[in-house]
Amino acid sequence: MKKGSSPGPTPARAVVLGSTSRYRRELLGRLGIAFQVAAPEVDEAALPGEGPAALASRLGLAKAQAVAERFPGAVVIGSDQVADLDGEALGKPGDHANAVAQLSRMRGRSVLFHTALSVVCRETGFQQQDVAVVRVRFRDLSDAEIESYLRREQPYDCAGSAKSEGLGIALLDAIESDDPTALVGLPLIRTCRMLRAAGVPLL
Repeated sequence: MKKGSSPGPTPARAVVLGSTSRYRRELLGRLGIAFQVAAPEVDEAALPGEGPAALASRLGLAKAQAVAERFPGAVVIGSDQVADLDGEALGKPGDHANAVAQLSRMRGRSVLFHTALSVVCRETGFQQQDVAVVRVRFRDLSDAEIESYLRREQPYDCAGSAKSEGLGIALLDAIESDDPTALVGLPLIRTCRMLRAAGVPLL
């Protein structure tokens, strides 16, 4: 650098989404920032006695940390969602029969969806995490409505077997949340807040 010259702008850090979820990838894409995707490869099994909120929080951080080990200079986003029916964790159904069982249990009831978010940068030591809690009240669905919905949308990769951003909205009476996209899989208000704190410009 020449004497008396000022240093140039610090280059922006890479952003990595530690998730293979197409829903999270689409949501993060709404922010208009460049990012890459990496699979976190984390065991998602609950620990003995671990509740839904604690499970989501632990996995969200574990995913971010696992990917940050491979991308130490990047700002890494990790997230996890667990549906909570009276303290019991409900994960992704995986198939039609499990989805029928989940929706049959949830009809006419309120279910909490814990969507955990962690943002980590190993190089700077930055780490923040939070959990967005969404209360979802399901209608008193008939067996025929459940069957019709599942055949049409096949939401077998969604925690709780319902896609609120699609036809699943017809299953619900109400959604209560302070972060509108949290139910889809990534709370963008919290994501923006943490990315700004990590030094990632958004606007």
